[in-house]
Amino acid sequence: QVQLVESGGGLVQAGGSLRLSCAASERTFSSYALAWFRQAPGKERELVAAISRSGGSRYYADFVKGRFTISRDNAKNTVYLQMNSLKPEDTAVYYCAAGYRNANYVTGAVAGYVYWGQGTQVTVSS
Repeated sequence: QVQLVESGGGLVQAGGSLRLSCAASERTFSSYALAWFRQAPGKERELVAAISRSGGSRYYADFVKGRFTISRDNAKNTVYLQMNSLKPEDTAVYYCAAGYRNANYVTGAVAGYVYWGQGTQVTVSS
């Protein structure tokens, strides 16, 4: 059982930055592909970014390309999401997720992730 705890959310003005962190309880952290999803009120949960087990492959939703960066530190069991040039439409609850252990792929599908954090609210004011 992998426990994920997000932090770093908050209120920021448009154009500002936030850095989300997600700490995992699992000592074999490097065995899992990871991702950040978000869900705005009344909308479905959507992929923001994903990263492979080694960190060598990263994938981004079109709406965040060039603004957000996903990274991981396997020694610290932590995955990060650096968010720059934030827009009001980025307002959502952001979730960290871990995929199937030892899976050699990264997916953007919600069903491809087994473990989820509780979420952290990001609010961008105009």
